[in-house]
Amino acid sequence: MKKNILALSLLAAVAAGFTACSDDNLSSESVIKPSKAADTVFDKWLYKNFVVPYNIQIQWRYEDNESDMSYYDVPADSAQSVELAHIVKYTCVEAYTEAAGIDFTRRFFPKLFSFLGEFEYGNNGSIKLGTAEGGKKIRLLGVNHLDKVKNNRTALDEYYLKTIHHEFVHIVNQTKDYPREFGKITPTGYVNDSWSAGEYVKGYEKRGFVTAYSQKEEREDFAEVVSTYIISTPAQWDAIIKRATLVDKNGEPIKDEKTGKPAPQPGVEALEKKLEIAKRYYKETFNVDLDKVRDTVIERENNVVNGSYNLTNLNY
Repeated sequence: MKKNILALSLLAAVAAGFTACSDDNLSSESVIKPSKAADTVFDKWLYKNFVVPYNIQIQWRYEDNESDMSYYDVPADSAQSVELAHIVKYTCVEAYTEAAGIDFTRRFFPKLFSFLGEFEYGNNGSIKLGTAEGGKKIRLLGVNHLDKVKNNRTALDEYYLKTIHHEFVHIVNQTKDYPREFGKITPTGYVNDSWSAGEYVKGYEKRGFVTAYSQKEEREDFAEVVSTYIISTPAQWDAIIKRATLVDKNGEPIKDEKTGKPAPQPGVEALEKKLEIAKRYYKETFNVDLDKVRDTVIERENNVVNGSYNLTNLNY
């Protein structure tokens, strides 16, 4: 009997509690307020130079949902973020606009760049320089190291700019695919994730690949050919072709033992054919001259590294 009375008392108390709660006036306004930092001069510059003309967003403040939780990431330094934003604008966005027209840039260029302060280091000693998602968003890592390399064009390309050019190629390909004949040039040379190990990390030029990563798969090969060509001076591209050349012990191109004439150069022929297809694809599909793009990119990069282009001016 006492147990029944106790149970009834507890039920009455719970019911009373629900009744009391139902009498409260709940506000329709959420108590969770999203944080919103006041716009800085830099934010206003970004809006004027990226959002308005191109609908591109630069996310330079740290947001953990844009980082990879598998690594220790740090915020991007604000001063170096300003410099990198200028570099992206001048050497990439405006370079394509100058060479290919603003409609081409507006249509295809990635719409979100996320800046993070540190590179992402793997346990095997590898360094992740950047990532891309769905051809629309690029994470640029290691922003806090920019001041160490901004006066070296090769390093600037390696750590930041080639990533952008490479991913831009993928976006263009999603609109209209590259010719299938490209994959038939070195069809047995693609090795998936083995590209970064063993025999594949060297001598790839002689096998007809412009970089080690080109050996991963056909789609990456095409993007590597285009992005590498765009950032290479004629001398740098000639050096790649030279490394693709089979030579004798004296460093001379090998000759056919029977005829004494120059022997076939499969690596050189493959690279030249791949570049020819890439150039034709851009010209016939988008009326874009890759040589003009390359000349524009290199000229602007040189202006950055020699200091003739101001990386800190926020008054325009």
